[in-house]
Amino acid sequence: MKLIRWNPLMDVTPWHPVTDLTSELVSMQDEIDRIFNQFRGGTVADGESAPWLPPVDIVERENEYRVQVELPGVNKDDVKITVQNDVLTIRGEKKSEQERKGDNYHRTERLHGAFQRSFKLPSSVQSDKIQATYDSGILTISLPKVEAARPKEVEVKVK
Repeated sequence: MKLIRWNPLMDVTPWHPVTDLTSELVSMQDEIDRIFNQFRGGTVADGESAPWLPPVDIVERENEYRVQVELPGVNKDDVKITVQNDVLTIRGEKKSEQERKGDNYHRTERLHGAFQRSFKLPSSVQSDKIQATYDSGILTISLPKVEAARPKEVEVKVK
């Protein structure tokens, strides 16, 4: 006897465990994507441009926190870094290339536009000593720790 899955909106099709499981998983993934896209503010249709958020790495070292931001194609003069109320904010803009007359684009996937990333700083950061460098499309921000926050090794004498 052959099992047939009934779907009132579709023609009757034979049930196949692998195909049906795969289509159910794809359907669940689509639903999860839809929910997350609603939360993030909508979906981006093909041909539209998504908001550009440059990737960031944040690393803690003994004496500092280090933030590295990938900003390929961004001029360092188009980047602004501020600290207010213990929040580090990195703003900037990746400008689009000028289209030349006669160019016929078949596909454009590189993102451009304004961006902003903000991060709450730990209280151990010396905000007035923050420094930044920009080299080869990588913005590196050094956030020094206050002396008290740095790990110390104290030797205890045994009596």
